[in-house]
Amino acid sequence: MTTLFTNARLIDPETGSDALGWVLIENGAISATGTSDVPNAAYTIDCNGKCLAPGIVDIGVKVCEPGERHKESYKTAGLAAAAGGVTTMVTRPDTLPALDTPEALEFVERRANQAAPVNVVPMAALTKGREGREMTEIGFLMDAGAAAFTDCDHVVTDPKVLSRAMTYARAMGALVISHPQEPTLSKGAAATSGKFAALRGLPAVSPMAERMGLDRDIALVEMTGVKYHADQITCARALPSLERAKANGFDVTAGTSIHHLTLNELDVADYRTFFKIKPPLRSEDDRMAIIDAVKSGLIDIISSMHTPQDEESKRLPFEEAASGAVALETLLPAAMSLYHNGYLTLPDLWRAMSLNPAKRLGLSGGRLAAGAPADLVVFDPDVPFVLDRTKLNSKSKNTPFDGRQMQGKVLATYVAGKAVYQRD
Repeated sequence: MTTLFTNARLIDPETGSDALGWVLIENGAISATGTSDVPNAAYTIDCNGKCLAPGIVDIGVKVCEPGERHKESYKTAGLAAAAGGVTTMVTRPDTLPALDTPEALEFVERRANQAAPVNVVPMAALTKGREGREMTEIGFLMDAGAAAFTDCDHVVTDPKVLSRAMTYARAMGALVISHPQEPTLSKGAAATSGKFAALRGLPAVSPMAERMGLDRDIALVEMTGVKYHADQITCARALPSLERAKANGFDVTAGTSIHHLTLNELDVADYRTFFKIKPPLRSEDDRMAIIDAVKSGLIDIISSMHTPQDEESKRLPFEEAASGAVALETLLPAAMSLYHNGYLTLPDLWRAMSLNPAKRLGLSGGRLAAGAPADLVVFDPDVPFVLDRTKLNSKSKNTPFDGRQMQGKVLATYVAGKAVYQRD
């Protein structure tokens, strides 16, 4: 059966276009697109001028299976993703225990296929137990479906261990994802150093810790030639290092989180723990510098860094509270604030949220082109609403956007041409 999406505002990150047109789907894939000469189809969906874009490919989603299913399961994360226009979740290995064996990845595949209505692509740990002492069986893990290798926020402190893992990953053609941070300086930090942290009496870390961590990683990339992605670049001081690495021809990309693009350190206000994330929120100058880096393409990817935490771990003094925020459902409306404020166009945003992450992981999504999978999101970028965290699909409700006036809602999400979410 063929399905035609017509009267749609097509957001194409590959061509950078934003224009009215149509998309024809057949057998779960896009068969044609255009702006005129609308074809016939067995089934027609009138988008009424709303936006139609490739589904979001979200790198760095934490699903708490195994070990902490009370925080998030594949079922609830998948429902949240579908409601947020995320058609592919690239999941992190920082579970209990860590995803560091082929058997653990096979469990993920079984659970995800059974419970989640969207695509799930797992990453695996770079070192056993994410302990930074011995690298995992990278080749076997790739055979089991690992898309990349990362120890997440457990920085590998031993350069010899990291260089060996990178060398092996280079030989296997594997992507290494790192969390650039100098771990000794950042240990125990709850805020970014500066006047605000000093006035609030919060343990803080200098933005230079991110720069130092990135500089070390880039030196090892130069030594080993590995494919490398920095999961979160959040401060202006790290950007010159990233720019030099790209100018030198290293296979380096970088991402940032939607929270660091839309919030700053002052949002913490009177110790609001839903705003405690890792790395901590930065200054407004840093936020604007990161937005400019996304616009220029220096930073390639925007992700949710979805990190569920239960009420017990958040309802604590700020220093003791767990870091992280859920964002699968808030990624798109939060990104719309960047569009409405004139910082980024819709093709800019979808290049960073869909096309670039798909390309970096070798996935076929992120495009509105013939042959691409029909993983699509229909959304209205203008509809206003007040976010109510209790209505989120995630088991955990730790969002910093609770009660905030936002714009932009997902109307429908399709995976391989099949509707997995439709707004009432």
